[in-house]
Amino acid sequence: MTYFDQVMEAAAHLRERIQGAAGQTAPQIAIVLGSGLGAAANAVEQPVIVPYAEIPHFPQSTVEGHSGRVVAGLLNGVPIVILQGRVHSYEGYSPAQVTFPMRVLGALGVRAVVLTNAAGGIREGYRVGQFVVLADHINFTGFNPLVGPNESRFGFLSGSGLRFFDMTEAYSRALRTLAREAAQEEEIDLEEGIYLALSGPSFETPAEIRAFRTLGATLVGMSTVPETIVARHMGIEVLGISCVTNLAAGLSGTQLSHEEVFEAGRKVEDWLARLLARLAPKIAARLTQPAM
Repeated sequence: MTYFDQVMEAAAHLRERIQGAAGQTAPQIAIVLGSGLGAAANAVEQPVIVPYAEIPHFPQSTVEGHSGRVVAGLLNGVPIVILQGRVHSYEGYSPAQVTFPMRVLGALGVRAVVLTNAAGGIREGYRVGQFVVLADHINFTGFNPLVGPNESRFGFLSGSGLRFFDMTEAYSRALRTLAREAAQEEEIDLEEGIYLALSGPSFETPAEIRAFRTLGATLVGMSTVPETIVARHMGIEVLGISCVTNLAAGLSGTQLSHEEVFEAGRKVEDWLARLLARLAPKIAARLTQPAM
């Protein structure tokens, strides 16, 4: 069975499981929840929950703070599908496995995805618990998930699935504008930044953080970028939102730990849920426009 066939089998299984959820309408919007942010899925109404372990070929998360479930239903009246947790290359997964869930979302018909993550703050002035919308990224993971034969059949949306495709607007300007509007309405501070992705699992050294700041990065983390690349390959619009869960190495007087990241995420997950609920109808309205 080819990788494409595995994706389609997983999508067919998931489609059957969530059939009848999400207001009888196939969800065109997806959300991926990062470390410590999974409880934002509690805002979903009429939820249908499918553990990753029950979906054929789906990778299983081994990291605390990643529940490993699909939650489908309504968010502020909008059909939605949420991935409650993700997998990472540092868990031993290949690039194809790391991005398998994103491929499945594309096969389900998702046209816009909100990728959330826990990130270390590089820019001076960031505070723990702050949300930052991504304007761009720097890929320092050491891999690109599209290396290998190009599978053009992943071009589920018009103009996608190409071997070489433009990444000038990896993160949709239009969706960033909608996110800022939603944040303002909810009185949530939302800055804009550049995310630098590493493979992990070790945290960065102070010297690396100084180098990354010189490159223009304002945030650092261990996810999101592979998913963004694959989403854009399929023509899916991407909105990235980081939660600053810790100040990067050398910027605080404490040692970094995953427990710190997880706890910081838990403290702001209700704010994230409010932001996503306010944002969902705005994205849905955009997707109904004739031309994107």
